Amino acid sequence: MKNWILILFLFIAPFASYAQEQDEPSQPGAKIQERMREYIQNNLGLSEAEASRFTPVFVRYFREFVLTHRAYKGDRLVLQQKIIELRLRFREEFRQVLDDKRANKVFVYEDRFRREAIQIIKENRRNNIPPRRTQLLMPN
Repeated sequence: MKNWILILFLFIAPFASYAQEQDEPSQPGAKIQERMREYIQNNLGLSEAEASRFTPVFVRYFREFVLTHRAYKGDRLVLQQKIIELRLRFREEFRQVLDDKRANKVFVYEDRFRREAIQIIKENRRNNIPPRRTQLLMPN
């Protein structure tokens, strides 16, 4: 059961974000991308200049991540390989904006964000709180 919830969240959340207008944070599906970006920026301790250079690279990464999931969702092993290839390619792009250590941590914080979001969803289900996309990890 836990695995199904995890798989469902990991595959649906990126698709929901991508289905909305790509750069409009007012769209409900774009909020998960925006919150993940904010979460990563806060944990990396980016300056305003770094954040302004990081954002477009992260948005492209997130979009390609979603497209990769769509293209290879039927073959889990190939999907994992493509995600690794995507991360390796974008690690180089993140290194152009950040130092090596923080460029690698982008993916650590991305995974942590997903785990924490799943935990919040589980807790809300246990407490019979209706799902709200806007309350994931950060207040409005």
